[in-house]
Amino acid sequence: MDRWQVERLDADGRAAFRRHFDDRFWSTVPVIEGAVEACHRLHDAGFELVCVSALDLQYESARLRNLRDHGFPIERVIATGNAEGARSPKADAIESLKPIAFVDDYLPYLRGLPVQVHTALVLRAPNGSPNSGADMTLARSVHQDLAGFAQHWLTR
Repeated sequence: MDRWQVERLDADGRAAFRRHFDDRFWSTVPVIEGAVEACHRLHDAGFELVCVSALDLQYESARLRNLRDHGFPIERVIATGNAEGARSPKADAIESLKPIAFVDDYLPYLRGLPVQVHTALVLRAPNGSPNSGADMTLARSVHQDLAGFAQHWLTR
């Protein structure tokens, strides 16, 4: 909605729209330019990469298959579901994983994460972004894309 000026849907419209986010959808998500290479740079530097995604549990394997098909060095996807609220639906998974860094492209998913985890926000430029406002203080670093984060992380 924020990137492409798509109309906002009411609850029934959102439910109808979300029905299209099925196994086929999650197994065919296109890759963002530079993302596979950035992940390989991080993996080759010794970091284990885990995809924590706010999708429904039933699509976890489809998303993993999609990532593998694109050549990402990721062996695990954790589906958290997508609940709105003051705390990220991904927070429990992040607490359990105890990562040194968490990277996301949606600012609300940085809410409620452990303070010892480096939180990195990848912007959704160039077509607009919901990533603005007071919550920007939750991001310990901000990057134009995943390649920018990898460069930052590997040269810090």
